[in-house]
Amino acid sequence: MNSSIALKVENVNKIYLQGGKHVEALKNISLEVKTGEIFGLLGPNGAGKSTFINILAGTVNKTNGFINVWGFDLDKNPRQVRASLGIVPQEINVDPFFSPKKILEIQAGLYGVKVQDRITDQILELTNLSDKANAYTRNLSGGMKRRLLVAKAMVHQPPILILDEPTAGVDVDLRRKLLESVRELNRQGVTIIYTTHYLKEASDICDRIAIIDRGKLVALNSTQELLKNNSDLEEVFINLTNKENEHNN
Repeated sequence: MNSSIALKVENVNKIYLQGGKHVEALKNISLEVKTGEIFGLLGPNGAGKSTFINILAGTVNKTNGFINVWGFDLDKNPRQVRASLGIVPQEINVDPFFSPKKILEIQAGLYGVKVQDRITDQILELTNLSDKANAYTRNLSGGMKRRLLVAKAMVHQPPILILDEPTAGVDVDLRRKLLESVRELNRQGVTIIYTTHYLKEASDICDRIAIIDRGKLVALNSTQELLKNNSDLEEVFINLTNKENEHNN
């Protein structure tokens, strides 16, 4: 695979059996994420974003199609694919009685990272958690806990980071700090795949944006091109999803 492409997805489908009926969660999704970019993945609830991320994470099996992550075929090299990805979940789930430093050390051990190869202090500094390295996690603010989730996803130094709704439920100031952390990670060379419901946020941070609706890819372009004839991404999003829904009906 071309080294300038971090993720290549071709004709990926996911069909669930639900109530005796086949439900298409993903319908022939094809896209590429370029190395070093911040790639936005947008869509309403139930659009298929979480299914897509779970397939990449290896927790859901695709029905068919081809996925290559950092040069590794998902079907042939699932372990290498997992090692190439750091996934930051939407839900905050960290042990309240461990410190951030302890949590990162345990996570690194789970990934098999040797003690001499761990970069715990650098990750804490990068995510602005150095001054809380030895504090109980239960005493951290919500924004700090979200940054800790990002730090956990980085212990094995993956080249691709997937952030699933990282600013959901946080206030404006915390959102700003989290976005700056994401930008800094990207400046350090990490490729970012970013899902969000906040359309203004996506237009501010993403180089390119894919919009999924009812399991189908309805748009994929640079943020600049999507906004070319309209300064409001929300209107672009509504128009595209409405057109797709009219087509389906």
